[in-house]
Amino acid sequence: MTRQPGPLRIGNASGFYGDRFDAMREMLTGGELDVLTGDYLAELTMLILGRDRLKDPGAGYARTFLRQLEECLGLARERGVRIVANAGGLNPAGLADAVRQLADRLGLPVRVAHVEGDDLTAAHPGSLAAHAYLGGFGIAACLREGADVVVTGRVTDAALVTGPAAAHFGWGPGDHDRLAGAVVAGHVLECGAQATGGNYAFFHEAARSGRDLRRPGFPLAELHEDGTCVITKHPGTGGLVDVGTVTAQLLYETAGARYAGPDVTARLDTVRLTQDGPDRVRVEGVRGEAPPPTLKVGVNRLGGFRNEVAFVLTGLDIEAKADLVREQLTDALAKSPPAEVRWDLVRTDRPDAPSEETASALLRLVVRDPSHEAVGRALSGAAIELALASYPGFHVLAPPGKGSPYGVFEDVYVPQGGVDHVAVLHDGRRIPVPPAHDTVVLDEVPEPPLPQPLSHGPTARAPLGLVAGARSGDKGGNANVGVWVRSDDAWRWLAHELTVDRFRQLIPESGRLKVTRHPLPHLRALNFVVEGILGEGVAAQHRFDPQAKALGEWLRSRHLDIPEILL
Repeated sequence: MTRQPGPLRIGNASGFYGDRFDAMREMLTGGELDVLTGDYLAELTMLILGRDRLKDPGAGYARTFLRQLEECLGLARERGVRIVANAGGLNPAGLADAVRQLADRLGLPVRVAHVEGDDLTAAHPGSLAAHAYLGGFGIAACLREGADVVVTGRVTDAALVTGPAAAHFGWGPGDHDRLAGAVVAGHVLECGAQATGGNYAFFHEAARSGRDLRRPGFPLAELHEDGTCVITKHPGTGGLVDVGTVTAQLLYETAGARYAGPDVTARLDTVRLTQDGPDRVRVEGVRGEAPPPTLKVGVNRLGGFRNEVAFVLTGLDIEAKADLVREQLTDALAKSPPAEVRWDLVRTDRPDAPSEETASALLRLVVRDPSHEAVGRALSGAAIELALASYPGFHVLAPPGKGSPYGVFEDVYVPQGGVDHVAVLHDGRRIPVPPAHDTVVLDEVPEPPLPQPLSHGPTARAPLGLVAGARSGDKGGNANVGVWVRSDDAWRWLAHELTVDRFRQLIPESGRLKVTRHPLPHLRALNFVVEGILGEGVAAQHRFDPQAKALGEWLRSRHLDIPEILL
């Protein structure tokens, strides 16, 4: 990339594999861009792509990306926009070849490069996919050598921004503050419309103010040479960009003050956000530190097979009905019980209900076992045989199926030099990307001083969400819940009220788990990490909400004694 005056405008057109198909065209036609990125990978996606590759060794990448390019590659070429995406998944070389074939068919002189070296599956016997999270300097090498399209396998989500920024501004591995600013920009952009009003805690306020949240535009960052940026979106698109939407995304799937990556550790406790005009939020003050000496590796493997059935319990004697069917199925499965059996009674019923549905509760049975037979025919037969021989009103939401495989995710770590990070150019040349030479072992940041508590005054029992926003998500078997407020007085109350003990009271499910609280005063935010609440990760479907997407909204719905001055 040739360095130009002014900011580098980097947009996003995908937050996950399956995101809005038209977003690539919308971003290319909606306004000025220099680089368009797409994030297609997640822990669950890698498992899905791994299963695809078992059926077809030539698969393993996001096929929708190719279909999007069929419509948009010529448009990007015409407008001089470089495209950088991690859609290569488990097979970036295969996707790069497919893009070249597409370009030839369309008659477009497009230079396609890819990044490889993340695949460590061979080093982890028994895994379906094991991939290191690479940084952005492989992407930067491709762009510096003139690539128009760069596809990668498993890189960090933020690498899709740090790579183009390093290429454009000439940053090196030691430019920690600048790289950290780009990491923060990349983290805000990576989930697409979540930064522009999607999944936003205060969506009703935005709607009341005339904002159209039905189809939020996708975000972009105006990134400057010093690492500062402005988060915005194309003019005339839906949604909104304000300090709240950016704060929510900053807290998403993070933990403490140190946000570590292969290129740099960004200090989230230094981030400062200010409204810089309509749909413009300035991000500045970000400080960076040398990255850790290890790289994270996501290991996906098949954990076994699972099945489930939801019994509908209606009207009176809900607990007794649940006890009866539990005892019946326990007896029926006694000869060969599945390795794991989990029952959950969900009391959605109401007394004297005006409809049958609101008079009903759900009893969910989930079973897991290494054997397909133990969770398939054995369970389905036992459950269906109860149809005329169990509690009154017996029926299920759907008949139990044959059972399906489930995945298990875990993190392991390898030395920075333990991967062969390579930029593979359009002409076949291979450029090795050296590991970070300056590294620092991660330590927890000392807890910052808290503000003075809010003065005592009258309180009212009310939901936390009347004064606080939240966003939650998953990292392997852990969940994080970021909670933020929008005024200094509310921060003075929240910082002292929402302790770990109070969190456990409000979220009883976390009572026996390790919960860590991370204050981020500049954001008026607290970030809670709940270890083990998601079992072995999203693919294991350990709980009702396996990715903890709504854990923050549950927390916001819980009632506290809130100072009336804040309500």
